[in-house]
Amino acid sequence: MRWTRRFGARRGRTGGLGIPGRILTGLLLGFGVLLVSAAAPEKRLSVYSTAANYSLTISEHHGHEYVGLLELLDPLGTVNAKTDGSRWRIHYNNILGEFVKGRNRGLVQGRDADLLAPFLVENGRGLVPLACLDSLLPRFLGGPVTLHQESGRLFIGSVATHFTAAVSESNPRQLVFKFTAPVNPSVASEPGKVHLTFNHEPLVAPASPSLTFNSKIIPSATYSEGNGAAEITVASSIPLMANFSADGRTITLAPASENQQVKPAGAATPASAAQGNPAAAKPATAPSAVAPPRYFAVVDASHGGNDPGEVFSTTLVEKDITVALARRLRQELQNRGIPTLVLRDSDANLSLDDRAFFANSSHAAIYIAFHAASSGHGVRLYTALLPYSGEDDGPFRSWNTAQAPSIANSQMAASSVAAQLKNAGVAVRILPASLRPLNNVLMPAIAVEVAPQASDTSQLTSPDYQQLIASAVANGVAAARDKLGVTP
Repeated sequence: MRWTRRFGARRGRTGGLGIPGRILTGLLLGFGVLLVSAAAPEKRLSVYSTAANYSLTISEHHGHEYVGLLELLDPLGTVNAKTDGSRWRIHYNNILGEFVKGRNRGLVQGRDADLLAPFLVENGRGLVPLACLDSLLPRFLGGPVTLHQESGRLFIGSVATHFTAAVSESNPRQLVFKFTAPVNPSVASEPGKVHLTFNHEPLVAPASPSLTFNSKIIPSATYSEGNGAAEITVASSIPLMANFSADGRTITLAPASENQQVKPAGAATPASAAQGNPAAAKPATAPSAVAPPRYFAVVDASHGGNDPGEVFSTTLVEKDITVALARRLRQELQNRGIPTLVLRDSDANLSLDDRAFFANSSHAAIYIAFHAASSGHGVRLYTALLPYSGEDDGPFRSWNTAQAPSIANSQMAASSVAAQLKNAGVAVRILPASLRPLNNVLMPAIAVEVAPQASDTSQLTSPDYQQLIASAVANGVAAARDKLGVTP
């Protein structure tokens, strides 16, 4: 702006720039174009928390990526910082952090903190290496932090948004995404692909980043992350139209009619019109009704709501682990072509009778409940332990012995799952137990109780361990599929 005002004033006095002025201006403008074209895109860190979702600039120094610690903590609580020579102090709520410029370690509440790279002070700003955030921030926040360093995404607490994707049996086929929280991605298209970009939502990857569907129209979708955003790319042999549900938790990609064809990237499209205005994406004529899905498996995340289950620490409870395992198993089963319903896909209250009622109403082939425990090692598989005697009255079945006709298939399914867990190197035992609602479920039913391999309960939150369990259970169900059938 200084250059613009200076040349503007000169022009007012002389009536023109003159040849030297024009040459200098041309050189400056040309140099500016070179600077713009050579500048690398700004790196961003997206932060997701229950208090706020926001983004910060990532800067690079001496081969390491850095962010400002004050700017990072400011949206989350009361914070102030002070520089004293090479020393930099920060107070977050009642937590004191002390750092020294150039040192790889700091102090948080008097305890040593490894920064993995030197602490920097720049114009009074304290900069910490990006790589240390998942170990440093819990010292201030008192809860878990998950860093996706390569893609520039930081999750504080249990804020992640999960999703499932399935192609409906309707005609024409439609790809239905269901999210655990409202989303509003930008939508863009190019020949053969539709891109859903999530710049503000804490969306996380499914059990497998590559999803395949039994559909020639919509054969696959892939999940990726980069520069603070998540993206789902859908492959399609025909143009698709994006439709958003009123609550923002469902996005349906359906074939566009002839007057709603998706144009090449860069042109105005029905899909891109959905950005910030879901209603704009609705087609002129209502899409074909989606047929109610027929589920093969029902997966139940135990506990939930005001029932936390086992409390492992101040920040880790059973209900959060079981829902994470249930979501992973659903994706693994659906990847194997097994339609799956998760009964509790949020932090909701469900009674034991409700769980049995919804499971029985689904007429699925198998019910799988997840539990988590700190005691023992590996996995315990439970089947129902029925009362010694129980009589049915004509066509009505006793609620406490509803499992009786399916107990043999339940034990067969448990054996199949156990075999796959053993193949994966997981210790496993099969036990009968009076564990509701197994007795109340009409279909074959098992409960999967997951404990850590060793004594560290934090392994229960490990994505690798959860994935190992989910994949093995899915393989066991798939191996028993032909023997289970579907209940009427």
